[in-house]
Amino acid sequence: MTMSIEEPSAPVRLAVGTGGTPDRRWSWIPTGRMIGARWHELRRRRGLMALLAGVTVGIPALFLAIRLILHAVAPATYGPAGGYDVFVGLVAGILYVFGFIVAATLGATAGSVDLTEGMFRHHVITGRSRTALYLARIPAGLGIIVPLVAVGFAIVCTVCVLAAPRTLTYDGVTMPAQLSKAGLEQWAGQHATEVVGNFPLRLKAHPSDITCLPGPNTPPFAAPSLAPCTPSQLRALAVEVASQNYPNYARIFLSPPASLMVETGLWIELEAAVAFLIGLGLASLLGQRTVAVVLMIVLEIIITPLAVRSRLPHLVNLQRSIIGVATAHLEPSRLPSPFGGNGPGGQAFGVHESTVVAICVVVAWTVGWTAIGAWRMATRDA
Repeated sequence: MTMSIEEPSAPVRLAVGTGGTPDRRWSWIPTGRMIGARWHELRRRRGLMALLAGVTVGIPALFLAIRLILHAVAPATYGPAGGYDVFVGLVAGILYVFGFIVAATLGATAGSVDLTEGMFRHHVITGRSRTALYLARIPAGLGIIVPLVAVGFAIVCTVCVLAAPRTLTYDGVTMPAQLSKAGLEQWAGQHATEVVGNFPLRLKAHPSDITCLPGPNTPPFAAPSLAPCTPSQLRALAVEVASQNYPNYARIFLSPPASLMVETGLWIELEAAVAFLIGLGLASLLGQRTVAVVLMIVLEIIITPLAVRSRLPHLVNLQRSIIGVATAHLEPSRLPSPFGGNGPGGQAFGVHESTVVAICVVVAWTVGWTAIGAWRMATRDA
């Protein structure tokens, strides 16, 4: 009688968990419970939360509160707290740059917290997919940084609209805001002396084209024997001057338009989300937070401004591939450039790229760093 001994088969992953429910431990898709655990894990870091709230909400709120108080105490000395100029200054000067840095700091913390606190091995032995453990950090972190940026931006929008100046001063003349071209010409005809005496004139340079002396802005080549302009001539000249100045006038607002606020809010949120994803992947790759945060600050403060403002003939495509250059090109057209210059409306960019290319660069950076971070977590020794 012969006996056969069967070799033990390899362990089989259970398809059904306790209570007859499917066992999702090996799935790469994170569960709601995993996301919630990662969210609470980040929220418990009080110092980090204080930093995020202080930069995204505290700094704009404090700045606007000081302006409100100063204007209430001495309105003749200090202008209104809100308005279009204050809005673009806060967005381009604070929310864009510092929002990127704090979002990257949050991402770097989320990508390295398990290693720094010695919890990585404990998470691995639970049998959960390492990819799922990494991907759970994305909605958890975005669930923190996106609302904070939204609150800070909402405060800026509210104050800049409600506390905006009531009158517009253009080249020393107090006038209505947001008139159409026909409306501006009509207003100029009614205030011809103010318009001709203050607005920039671009008259023809040939002496024979000057038929009268308009006043203080009379060109030096005009014949001194000419008589002063009659009221009808002055009104016609004022209408022409208003027509010439309308493109510059149309870009001036008392308060930020609703369309600009919506576009800017989406752009700021995109910048924060991109910074978080890159910081998350970089910290996961390096295994620590400090170096990742320093590298992200260098990218935002040093590399990006140089790449935006300069043009290297043999490295143009490399410059276009920098994430900061791509997001700067996606900036709403009515905002100034966060790195100085004229902004998207009148670009001072050394490197030009299309919107399609900029979007492709943003997608490549976010997907690429997410894949790198997930790969490093999946292959790291526990």
